[in-house]
Amino acid sequence: MSKHPSMRARAPLAAALLLALAAPGSALAQSEREKALEARVADLERQVQMLLSAQQQQQTQIAATQEQVTQVQAAAAPAAPAGKQPIQATTITPGASAGTTFSYGGFIKMDAMATDTSDGRIADGSSGRLFYVPSTIPVAGDGGDPYADFHAQFSRFWLSADHVTDAGDTLKGYVEMDFFGGGSNTLAGNETATNTYAVTLRQAYVSWNNWLAGQTWSNFMDVAALPDAVDFVGPTDGTVFVRQAQLRYTRGPWSVSIENPQTTVTSYLGAARSNSGDNALPDVTARWQAKGGWGHFSVAGLLRQFKAGDRTDGGMAVSVSGKYNLGASDDIRYAANAGSGIGRYLGFGIGSDVVTDAGGDIQALDGYGGFVAWRHAFGPKLRGNLMYAASHFDNDASITGWGVTERTQSFHANLIYSPLPKLDVGAELIYGQRSLEDDREGDLKRLHTHIKYSF
Repeated sequence: MSKHPSMRARAPLAAALLLALAAPGSALAQSEREKALEARVADLERQVQMLLSAQQQQQTQIAATQEQVTQVQAAAAPAAPAGKQPIQATTITPGASAGTTFSYGGFIKMDAMATDTSDGRIADGSSGRLFYVPSTIPVAGDGGDPYADFHAQFSRFWLSADHVTDAGDTLKGYVEMDFFGGGSNTLAGNETATNTYAVTLRQAYVSWNNWLAGQTWSNFMDVAALPDAVDFVGPTDGTVFVRQAQLRYTRGPWSVSIENPQTTVTSYLGAARSNSGDNALPDVTARWQAKGGWGHFSVAGLLRQFKAGDRTDGGMAVSVSGKYNLGASDDIRYAANAGSGIGRYLGFGIGSDVVTDAGGDIQALDGYGGFVAWRHAFGPKLRGNLMYAASHFDNDASITGWGVTERTQSFHANLIYSPLPKLDVGAELIYGQRSLEDDREGDLKRLHTHIKYSF
């Protein structure tokens, strides 16, 4: 059965009314969910913002801490000097006063020589095989063939620490060593295998202002007058040559010192020679020196006490020395030394200080010696030297016997070539002679060469 037309018209209207009534509720429900979501999003944004702020604050603190650490490290480390940076990262003298400067130097030296002695060979291992030592020249022995020696024992190095206080006081510590005198007797340390030699003390002293204490050259010795030699010393016969412990005071041209005493003794009739450390008083020296563009001139005096057992004697000596410049290319160097009991100081102890007489007393021996040397520079790379030296001792043969040294002399001529700065290549011809009280003589002829690099 078909429906009434009015009913068919009211059906769409009812649906429309139902939809209109339901729509506000649906819209209201959708709005509440969006608000809830927006609230949650806002809360999450606040949490994220708080996390970002905390992270940024933490990074700022870390950066500040790193900067503080860097500042502390920079303050603890010494400031690097301008220009080329040093090799070491920190000071090389951490135990020294602030501002102390450290320096190092020395040289490497190789010596090679051929020797011919008229009356037998100089004993192997003797110092006379390494450089010219007049007292080692054989006398009244058998001749022989020439012999050669090579060594590097005179290579040297030194260390120095210098400081000037805020008040202007100067302090210096100095140590110098080489490899001569240490010696060795084992297979590993002799010429059979490795030629190993011990480090040997040359100088060790501290100086402050005008004072010096420690081991260095004797104040009686004029180091500045030594000639330019290929040999270790050169004109050894007439040279005062001593290093020893001392206390020295210098003021202007004057210097005075008290130094280690030691007495060398020749027994009655020359039966033996020995050293005595029985001295109760030090050796006393005084020196005056003048210098200028012309060179320098010096006079020194020496007072000594000699003692062996309970027997004593005294002596004194004087030394005049210097260097005179003849021009830009030439100079003369010289020394004249004489005195009673000068033996230990002259030419590596050519003669003794004292001799024991028949009654057991000791008597000082008189001696004298000197040298003169001419140096000429042929050019900036080549120079040469001529030298003469001599010594003489007034022995009483009735006490000393006839077998002691009366005199020595030597001639030296050398050429030294420097192909590069601080590098020397030299050759020296040496003729030396030693004579005994009975006029027996022995001579030495030597060609001495060296290569030396100083730094």
